[in-house]
Amino acid sequence: MNENDPGYTILKNKRDVTRFQILVDIAAHQPAIRQQEIAAGLGVTPQAISDYVRELTEEGMLKAPGRGRYEVTREGVEWILHHAEILETYARHVRNDVIKQVSVWTAIAAEDLQNGDPVGVYMKGGLLYASKHPQSANGLSVSDAAKGEDAGISGLEGIITHREATVLVCKVPRVERGGSRKVRLDELKTVISRASVVACVGLEAWVSLKKIDRIPDLYFGSREGAVEAALHGIPCAIVIVDEFFTDFLKQLEQADLSYEIHDLVSS
Repeated sequence: MNENDPGYTILKNKRDVTRFQILVDIAAHQPAIRQQEIAAGLGVTPQAISDYVRELTEEGMLKAPGRGRYEVTREGVEWILHHAEILETYARHVRNDVIKQVSVWTAIAAEDLQNGDPVGVYMKGGLLYASKHPQSANGLSVSDAAKGEDAGISGLEGIITHREATVLVCKVPRVERGGSRKVRLDELKTVISRASVVACVGLEAWVSLKKIDRIPDLYFGSREGAVEAALHGIPCAIVIVDEFFTDFLKQLEQADLSYEIHDLVSS
């Protein structure tokens, strides 16, 4: 995105988007709304919400008439409306100028397809598939494709049903603090049994997984891989050394992904 794109001023960074979401959430539920409720709704930490609320209050866009009570001020309402108009302009730009340029989508043929066949498009295991059965998103096959081949789909209309996955974040200690010897391995085994993809960051994490006979699916580029897997709806766990833990949580919050924290450090 460049400075000439509609919506640049609100979408240029996650901070502006979060400020917008917080103000809208408070406006919708004021005056009685707790910071924990806002944090849960946006999938960020309560501490992050507290910092944002303090900034917005100092800037005059929020006021706090009582404990646990927040109201959007006239300045805050004007800020919301201004940026809502920018987002609306950007949405029109996406619909009219960007999406129309995507004339052919690629999907895996779930069955033999012929040129011109009406097809339904859906996501499975993080991958896009096309079949002759109607789905929430439908289009036309633009070529012959045998089952399992890549197929071109045009005229796609509707919404592809998709749900992002929750990331299971398993914290383990650095070697100076005991490393894999201080990991509750039974609990680690239980947590990762819920995941289709297991990633790890740090050799302490890799050795901990090896002790329960689990080779990680992702090691190099594992943080980015875990985020991508979750965005595509694939249940994912990441075993991560404590010194990288906080930064990774920020990465998940920036991607607007939900997560569970499992502190596996034994006493």
